[in-house]
Amino acid sequence: MTSTFDDFTHQETTNKQSYMDSSKPYQVPGMELVDHSFEVPLDHSDPTARQIKVFAREVRDLDPQSTQKPWLLFLQGGPGFRGPLPIRKEGWLKRALQDYRVLMYDTRGNGLSTPVNFQTLAAEGDAQAQADYLKHFRADNIVRDAEILRKHLSPETPWSTIGQSYGGWCTMTYLSLHPEGLKECFIFGGVPGLERTAREIYEGTFPLVEERNRQYFKKFPMDKQRLAELCRHLKQHDVRLPNGDRLTPRRLQLLGISLGFADTAEDIHFLIEEAFVKVGDEKVVNHGFLKAIQMRIRFDTNPIFALLHEAIYAQQEATRWSCHQVQQEQYPHYDNHDDFHFFGEMIFPWMFDEINELRHQKEAAEILAAYDAWPSLYDASVLNRNKVPITCAVYYNDMFVNTKFSRETIDSVPNMKAWYTSEYEHCGLRTAGEKIFSRLLDIAHGESER
Repeated sequence: MTSTFDDFTHQETTNKQSYMDSSKPYQVPGMELVDHSFEVPLDHSDPTARQIKVFAREVRDLDPQSTQKPWLLFLQGGPGFRGPLPIRKEGWLKRALQDYRVLMYDTRGNGLSTPVNFQTLAAEGDAQAQADYLKHFRADNIVRDAEILRKHLSPETPWSTIGQSYGGWCTMTYLSLHPEGLKECFIFGGVPGLERTAREIYEGTFPLVEERNRQYFKKFPMDKQRLAELCRHLKQHDVRLPNGDRLTPRRLQLLGISLGFADTAEDIHFLIEEAFVKVGDEKVVNHGFLKAIQMRIRFDTNPIFALLHEAIYAQQEATRWSCHQVQQEQYPHYDNHDDFHFFGEMIFPWMFDEINELRHQKEAAEILAAYDAWPSLYDASVLNRNKVPITCAVYYNDMFVNTKFSRETIDSVPNMKAWYTSEYEHCGLRTAGEKIFSRLLDIAHGESER
C-alpha cells in the first residue's frame, strides 16, 4: 500500500509551538482532574491556516506521586463520541490509575473539542464545503492531534495508549504515522483489517449480524410475530415519533446495533412487548414505545457516526455505500419485514431521508460516499518493522469486528500479542474492564499466558 504520510513530515515539525491552556487541578471522588485544551490545524498539511480546538481531560489518583506517573492516552470508540467521563473510580480506570495518569481524549469534532453537529456543519456552507470539512476528521488527523498533545505533555517520553473499538483503528494509524510517540499500546475489540475495503468489512460483518438475529429469535421466538405485526401496522398507518419523524420498519431494524452488547437482547424484547396499547377499541402504537425508539436511535449529537462511518475504512477509493450494496446484493431478505431481521452497526443512504437529524447532511453524505481520494491510514512499510509492544483483547463473539480480519493483522505485525476470548462481548472494557485490562497488562509484562 502506498504511503501518503511523508507529505506531512515538514508541516508537523512546524506545529510544536501550538497553543495549550490547562485548568487548575480539581477533584471528584477519588480522583484529581486537569482540563487541557489546545489548538491544532484543521488541515495538518497547512498548519498556519484555520485552527480548531481539541480537548483532553487528565485523570490521576489522589496520591501525590501520581503527577510523576507515565501517561496513558484513551482512544475512544466510534467514530463520533467523546472520551469517557471520569465519574467513578472503577473498572479499567481504577486499574489504570495504579500505574498511569490517564488522558481522556475528546477527538476532533467531539465533546468539548470543536464540535461537529447539525448547527456547526450548517455554518460551513453548502454540501461540498461541509464534505470538505468532514474529510479532516478521520483517524489520521486524530493521531496528528494526539502527537501534538504528547509534545506538550510528555515531550521527552513516549506514552502508552488504550484503543477501544474504533480506538484500535486509531492505534494502528498512530503506529504507522508516529511510532516514536508510543511506548506501548493496548487494544480492546478493535484490531482492524489493514487492507480490507469497506465492502469487505460489511461482507465480514453481515454473517455476525445474521448469527445475532438467529440467537435473538431462538431466545424470543414470540417476537418474530410481534415485529411482523408491528411492521404491517407501520406500513398501513402514519406513525410518528415524538420528534415528528415517521417510524418505518427499516428504522425499527436499526435497534439491532445494540445486539452487539451484553444483556441487550432482553432490553429489546421487553421494549417490543409494549409496542401496542389499546385506546378504546383501537390498537395503536404505544407512546412510551415511540419515545424509547427515538431515544435509542439518535444522531443529533454525533452525526460523525453516520457521515464518516464507512469513510473510516476508506483508503484510496470510494466507499459508495458499501453496506447498502452488500445488503441489497447478498442479504435481500432483510427487506422482507414479515420475516423480520435486525440490522447491526450499519449506515444506509435511506437514513438520510428518514431521520430528521440527518436530512440536512444528505448531500454531503453522498459527496463523501463518492470521494475516491482518501489517503492511506496504515503504512505497511512501518508496521512491518514495528517495535512498539501491542497487546490486544480479541472477542470471538464480537458482532462489530470480524475476528478473522483482526487475526490477519496480529499475525502480520511484529510485537503484537493477543488474548482471544469468548467470555466477553464488544463492550468488555465497560462491563469487566478491571479484569480485562489487568489480564492485558500481565500478558504485556510476560506475567500471563495468552
